[in-house]
Amino acid sequence: MRTSWTPGRVNLIGEWIDFNGGWVLPAALPLGVTVRLTPSDDGIDTVRSVQFEGLSSATLDQGASGHWADYVFGALQAARTRGWLTGGAEVSLDSDIPAGAGVSSSAAVTVGVLRATAPDGTDLTELATLARQVENHFVGVPCGIMDQMAVAHTGPGEALALNTRTLEFDRLAFPADWRFAVLHSGVDRKLADGRYGARREACESSARQLGLDYLCDGGDLSALPQDLLPVARHAVSEDKRTQDAIDALKAGDGERFGTLMTQSHASLRDDFQVSTPRIDALIDDALGLGALGARLTGAGFGGCVVILLPPEAGEAWTGRLLDRHPKAWSVAEVGARADDAVPQNVEDLPS
Repeated sequence: MRTSWTPGRVNLIGEWIDFNGGWVLPAALPLGVTVRLTPSDDGIDTVRSVQFEGLSSATLDQGASGHWADYVFGALQAARTRGWLTGGAEVSLDSDIPAGAGVSSSAAVTVGVLRATAPDGTDLTELATLARQVENHFVGVPCGIMDQMAVAHTGPGEALALNTRTLEFDRLAFPADWRFAVLHSGVDRKLADGRYGARREACESSARQLGLDYLCDGGDLSALPQDLLPVARHAVSEDKRTQDAIDALKAGDGERFGTLMTQSHASLRDDFQVSTPRIDALIDDALGLGALGARLTGAGFGGCVVILLPPEAGEAWTGRLLDRHPKAWSVAEVGARADDAVPQNVEDLPS
């Protein structure tokens, strides 16, 4: 049996630009997916999860069915193309990452299954790239590379400053007094419902009309039609905000970082139009209570927000915010003082 643990991630800033050639800044959560995998020779892949009832099974070449287990079946098929697995497999999952929250439970599952099949020492960027191919071509979600790189390369307590064009990255530790609260808005969302694909097509159409390989290279956007202009404006401005935020993190400038987060949310709300009234209200109240910055995180249409807490915030701060939003709930806290008592390698996992 092979075992792996892979964290979820929260994106601090840099939304909807990983497939547009921009910079992103995700951070690992102290939550993750444990994968236990046992090869079998019966020509069948089987998947069970502690969080879901029932057993799912598929033949070795079966296509996607729209079930959550597609991420596992796709990863197993990809592992076989690499020669990491020759027959079927029995896979057991246990996760404390909330599904459908925009914190990359799917990427953690896919990377985790590949990690459990890959030979020791396999390059982590290769795992991330292969996991993205599973989501794009098997599951059918046209995502970028950010989620897979984040969960493959980072651990709790650090962020990943990632150039999504070159895949060059820098792992950055948080200043001692930085803490981010990750809250679920109470609004679930699903990326395979078509809205993600529609926004991505708008970005790609904008780049084509501007004659660009990457939309984040856009300068003068005036040639775009009015229906595409806000989309392009978000991508270009978000890339600049993210690079400025990386500099602010390196300098330990929390005020500047928080301002950039809030500007990012305004762009996602007004130009990209992927926020919701409930999320906007949650952001407004967080800022009203003194948060340094707050924004929607993930693709939007629901899911989570991330909040840079004021340095003096105690344990009751998040509770006061949640009292105003009874359908919202706390997912995790990220930062230098966040709980890092999570498995960092397979030896830490109970058998």
